[in-house]
Amino acid sequence: MPEQVETSPYDALLLLSFGGPEGPDDVVPFLENVTRGRGIPKERLKEVGQHYFLFGGVSPINEQNRVLLKALREDFAENGLELPVYWGNRNWAPYLTDTLREMTKDGRRRVAVLATSAYASYSGCRQYRENLADALATLTDEGLEPPRVDKLRHYFNHPGFVRPMVDGVLASLADLPEDVRAGAHLAFTTHSVPLAAADTSGPVEDHGDGGAYVAQHLDVARLIADTVHEETGVEHPWRLVYQSRSGAPHIPWLEPDICDHLEAVRGAGAPAVVMVPIGFVSDHMEVLYDLDTEATAKAAELGLPVRRSATVGADERFVGAVRDLLLERAATERGTAAERCALGTLGASHDLCPIGCCPARTPRPAAAGADSPYA
Repeated sequence: MPEQVETSPYDALLLLSFGGPEGPDDVVPFLENVTRGRGIPKERLKEVGQHYFLFGGVSPINEQNRVLLKALREDFAENGLELPVYWGNRNWAPYLTDTLREMTKDGRRRVAVLATSAYASYSGCRQYRENLADALATLTDEGLEPPRVDKLRHYFNHPGFVRPMVDGVLASLADLPEDVRAGAHLAFTTHSVPLAAADTSGPVEDHGDGGAYVAQHLDVARLIADTVHEETGVEHPWRLVYQSRSGAPHIPWLEPDICDHLEAVRGAGAPAVVMVPIGFVSDHMEVLYDLDTEATAKAAELGLPVRRSATVGADERFVGAVRDLLLERAATERGTAAERCALGTLGASHDLCPIGCCPARTPRPAAAGADSPYA
């Protein structure tokens, strides 16, 4: 048996994710959860849901979270962390509120939270914190005393997140025909967000053109491109591009879109492209449809060889990074110095989201931040 590792003050880890439908009948109810409060008609949701229906109405995200959950539990046991790992989703079963209720009844009092979103943004951080606050308020209204929750820091530049993506790019380049490999462009992709949300992402001091959201992605993209250069001797042109835009067309969002980018680089003479989904932890629907289906079809139309590199998923190095993040935060909470692993130029992110970080258009309570009503 491995020697037990100190994890106090935490007595549980919560894997917090987006959720997704697991059958055709789930698609519209799932989309209603995602878009609640926006007044979108059911017929419009059925149209949006066509992406899911192409895959039998099943998003891969829940199964991938089951795999990650199992990997985390096994890693913790193998490394002496006697800490249970729970799983809850924002928009589909297992629902966050139900999971927190279970944790409360199991006697969990201090919970570390890993969100399956690596970067600063409203939708990738604060909205998760708002959902946590909503769930805690519900349990309080039920007469329960819910646990304190602490969200683990952004991990976009942790070696255990970055290195698997580097290896994915190397594998994708190796899979290209040899005559186009050296000239291949790298298209680093992430979810597009409204410009207003990007500009106010991260702490107030990071607000501005693209905010922390763009700065963090650019740092990771540069880091991966430079590492590929160092290890292959070939310098590949690269650009950060965007995908999965939604919302009203008159609202400006981050650009260029991946399909527009493929057309532009083909027109400029690029012989091939590797699409690198650095903004996504796993191969969920927006990767399968927007990249593997839509962008790949666009590339075929252009006669452009493309490959899509792997996301980190449940790679053992990423699982190890989660363990690092948990132990780092636990040591900090105990008042002990801890190594904070980070690559690139931006350093390790903050533990506690400060006031003004990734603000919502309409202010709502959010847990696990300096402005949290749940201390």
